[in-house]
Amino acid sequence: MYTQAIISEHAVTTSMLFLQKNDFTSKRLSAPERAERDAYGSLFQFISASSGISLSEQEKEKIAELATYKRLSKRDFFLEQGEMCKYIGFIVNGATRMFSINERGDQSVIVFSLEDSWIADHDSFKNNRYSSYHIEALEDTELLLLNGAQKDYLKLHIPAVAEMFSRYDQQQLGITQKRINILLCMTAEERYADLQQNNPEYGQRFSQKTIAAYLGIKQQSLSRIRRRQFQ
Repeated sequence: MYTQAIISEHAVTTSMLFLQKNDFTSKRLSAPERAERDAYGSLFQFISASSGISLSEQEKEKIAELATYKRLSKRDFFLEQGEMCKYIGFIVNGATRMFSINERGDQSVIVFSLEDSWIADHDSFKNNRYSSYHIEALEDTELLLLNGAQKDYLKLHIPAVAEMFSRYDQQQLGITQKRINILLCMTAEERYADLQQNNPEYGQRFSQKTIAAYLGIKQQSLSRIRRRQFQ
């Protein structure tokens, strides 16, 4: 009953924010309410741009009704190892990392996610398994969340959402294959050079310790590579 009440209250609130989006009354919204309203607008734009299909006003209202707005502070966890991943999250602003920790306490970063990315432990999310990973906010992060039933409903009833997820999943498969190839076939220097060329924003936004964990090397090794670049 309590969960149903929260969902009902969320549906009313998001619908009101959506209806106010192009209304002069939006000037009376508080800063957090404006941020939430704009987050849904960012998701609508991403869905249309990714799918090539425009959303109707009714479809936007349904998405706003089901998706839940959430803020994570830097170092907050979206997911922790041993938990079941119950939501997939769309990053409106901010950044996260998915990582694991071995028995020696060493961290391995699986993936960074920035704006216009969906985050989840997909194996846990789809198959109701306990996760082997942590997902942590590296910056203050704004998200829109969907649970499995909500995602399936939107894919079934809104063609743009179904097409967006189909294209996004294919894109992520290609990115994953490339990452595996880089880790298996490139030297540490080549991996860092590839990151600088293709993802320079990582070096601008994340610590050297975190970058080293993403490259699969020690922080000291990354420091040596960086020093050699400037010699």
